Amino acid sequence: MTMEEELQLLDKKVMQLKLDYEQYFLGSRPREPVLLRADAQKQIIRHSNTAIQNTALRFKFNSINSRFQAYKRQWDSILRQIDAGTYKRHVFKAKLHDRLRDSGVDGEHPGAEQPGETSPSLFDSYQEAARACGQNVSGLTPDKLDALIRKQEAALREQLGCEKVQFRVVVEAGKVKLKASAVR
Repeated sequence: MTMEEELQLLDKKVMQLKLDYEQYFLGSRPREPVLLRADAQKQIIRHSNTAIQNTALRFKFNSINSRFQAYKRQWDSILRQIDAGTYKRHVFKAKLHDRLRDSGVDGEHPGAEQPGETSPSLFDSYQEAARACGQNVSGLTPDKLDALIRKQEAALREQLGCEKVQFRVVVEAGKVKLKASAVR
């Protein structure tokens, strides 16, 4: 491979690594992407020890390297926060799990509700999750959330082939969503 092709591959690895870490920090990926990180680190070190004569390629490598180093600092900082238990998204999830455990309900999210009625806990869970993700919730009311649920409920019952639909609050890619599941 030419140096330019290697740098393009390295750039793609760094971008994939960034996406993998974002998924890991959001909780949708079970393990930290250490193998990809180690591979990217090895390539960075190998190219750092090579004299790159072409100015454009040297600039491209330095850009990739500085971006990778900045990401590493950010990832290491977040990993330290996770270890200390102060990472905001994980703190939010821990509070939700604690509320579930304290409520004594087995297997049901505290935000679960029956069709046609938005429970205060569903509304509160949605509002708290949205705030934790930095979303504006000033215009959100229980009636608006209930209207949204009723609007989608009939189609979901038909799609899922069930009589009742239960909703729960989830956070995906830093955004709060309502997930529906069939009650059988």
